[in-house]
Amino acid sequence: MSDNNNNIPETLTEEVLAEEDLNKKKGSKGIIGMILRWLLPLALTVLMVWYMFRKVHFGEMMDIIRHGVDYWWILCTMGLSMFSHIARALRWRLQLKSLGIRPPVLALCCSIFGCYALNLVFPRLGEVWRCTYIARRQDAPFTKVLGSMVADRLSDAVCVCFLTILTFIVAAPAIDSFLTKYPVGQGILSTVQSPLFWIVIVGCCVGVWALFYFGCNNTAIAKLRKWIIDTWKGFAIITKMEGKWAFLLYSITIWACYFLQLYVAFFAFPFTRDLCTEADLGYGLVPALVAFILSSFGMAIPSNGGLGPWNLAVMFGLAIYGISQPDGTAFSMLVWSGQTVMLIMLGIFTMAYIAIDKKSDKYK
Repeated sequence: MSDNNNNIPETLTEEVLAEEDLNKKKGSKGIIGMILRWLLPLALTVLMVWYMFRKVHFGEMMDIIRHGVDYWWILCTMGLSMFSHIARALRWRLQLKSLGIRPPVLALCCSIFGCYALNLVFPRLGEVWRCTYIARRQDAPFTKVLGSMVADRLSDAVCVCFLTILTFIVAAPAIDSFLTKYPVGQGILSTVQSPLFWIVIVGCCVGVWALFYFGCNNTAIAKLRKWIIDTWKGFAIITKMEGKWAFLLYSITIWACYFLQLYVAFFAFPFTRDLCTEADLGYGLVPALVAFILSSFGMAIPSNGGLGPWNLAVMFGLAIYGISQPDGTAFSMLVWSGQTVMLIMLGIFTMAYIAIDKKSDKYK
């Protein structure tokens, strides 16, 4: 037996050891990836929720929620939420149709419902799930479906940029007053007005350009560059596809519903309802627009269903118009809770639909 062991080639032993080392590295990378993907958003959510409640008297907030809310308006926001998801599904249908993928409308709606419901537990996983579900159901290439989803999200980014510019135009006096009055705002103003800030911005832009220009032979940079070009092509096809005007109409509908969800919620609370009676504030439209844009940026931060970043962004927007922290916390928590309940209900409906759909002959 010892002679057989001695005859084992050294190269084979080295290959086995190298493979073991590779497996260990993959395992460690997998653990790090899991931490960054799941535990970091959870930790961020907990941290921001703690920050939100640290100076709020919980009993005072609950008293506002129990006795100072007209819940019919909250139900209206929940209905608008569902309608926005349906409009998103119809818009995505146009993109998939241009790629030769034609899933049923109800399947697309459920993919959107399930996407947002899943994001409550696992941030960003919902986007991958909806692409996987449609690709498997229609026996379509996953990369095509994923590309359409990326284009879908890029069109949302364009809408946010447009609305941000509009917000800074119509709400400039209130934003300027807030920034000059509070320490946080003063810090933001001093940073933006500093020449060093703009030097760093320009330097970063030049650095990125130089990296892509001179590092084009680098494998990683070449792959990233190709991904950016392919992503842009996937987005640009929107302007050439059939039904582009319907795509624009659905986009306006989606973001109008998003805005109306927040604006309608203003009528549920007495302190935000008062903002809707002032003509110089556009009868509440301007404060709602400011809070809405800030909340849109808050949703870009990975957290469980937006809890924490979304709430703080809305509270910050309301504070610009004099809404206290306890009132802002009560407002943001109740509106967020209403949307969450709606997503849970839609998620349950989605699971039931998929279970029934898999048993039908139409499922591929």
